[in-house]
Amino acid sequence: MENKKQVAVGEEEAEEARAQVEIWQYVFGFTPMAVVKCALELRIPDVLEAHGGAMTHSDLSAALGCSPSVLRRIMRYLVHRRIFSHHHHQESSLIGYSLTPLSRLLLKYRLPAINDTTTTNNTSSLAPLLMFESSPVMLAPWHRLSARALDTRASPFAAAHGGDIWAYVAANPSHSKLLDDAMSCHASLFVSTITQCYPEAFQGLSSVVDVGGGDGTALRVLTAAFPAIRGINLDLPHVVSEAPPSEGIEHVAGDMFQMVPKADAAFLMWVLHDWNDEECIQILSKCREAIPKGRGKVIVAEAVISDQHVSEEDSKYEDVRLALDMVMLAHTETGKERTLQEWDYVIKQAGFTSYTVKHIESVVSIIEAYP
Repeated sequence: MENKKQVAVGEEEAEEARAQVEIWQYVFGFTPMAVVKCALELRIPDVLEAHGGAMTHSDLSAALGCSPSVLRRIMRYLVHRRIFSHHHHQESSLIGYSLTPLSRLLLKYRLPAINDTTTTNNTSSLAPLLMFESSPVMLAPWHRLSARALDTRASPFAAAHGGDIWAYVAANPSHSKLLDDAMSCHASLFVSTITQCYPEAFQGLSSVVDVGGGDGTALRVLTAAFPAIRGINLDLPHVVSEAPPSEGIEHVAGDMFQMVPKADAAFLMWVLHDWNDEECIQILSKCREAIPKGRGKVIVAEAVISDQHVSEEDSKYEDVRLALDMVMLAHTETGKERTLQEWDYVIKQAGFTSYTVKHIESVVSIIEAYP
């Protein structure tokens, strides 16, 4: 009995010791984002890439035009975080840096080339998304998150900027460009992942309408993978007016709450999480009306939050999904990430008779709803 008591005390002390270390990650939790943003602003990943992926410290400092001593400290932190790798040449005593899988995801994002399915552009970059989320505009609402807990009508973004994010974007072209770039990079990455991991979702379709498709990036990736698909890109007039023309894609200006163009399938990616249940039901109902009843479907690419304990293998992206839910609290009026039970509610309320859920190696899962 005494031994069990001693073991319990030992475990408690070990847990307290771990907490003493872990709490510092929260005290300085902003640091990783801030320093990676600094690296992007200095163009460190791209400069390394332009020089074959590796450079000495002195050469990198000269190429960037920055202080060697300050750069050394910045790179020391980023090497520790595995953003870059560090190597030391014993013969010359020179310090060098190389790209890693992490920093390759931060190379300058380039849109998929229009009508060029052989492009080697870096469409897996998350640099624009990081630059968007780390902008002063998107960081300010986080300081007002507690107000949302005390009053659900208190939008942190509106409190910080005087209106919702859509009004702010419409009135601020520079921030609108940040948002467009972020959504384009995310669309390219996620659609590429979906077509590789679950191509069955789009096989046999002759037309797909991307609801809230922005500049058409998602459809360009999709139609490159499935040339037989005719793409219809639906978004607000000021959005599609900036969308580049693309072969096999028709840009349609409209409001998804009012009308969705007819197609074999409607595709929604990272759209429904911006809206409350009633608004989701309205959007999904318009999508259901747009597809043929016997063979049509609505394809939803969104996070599905686990409402129970998940295994380590299944939880690889769960931190990201839960973080996205906090982003919805901070940045939208009523948006949220949903559990399977919550998805079940909005899908059935929108009039769908059945649906399937496919979990893939991604933050998002694929929900296929049938009328």
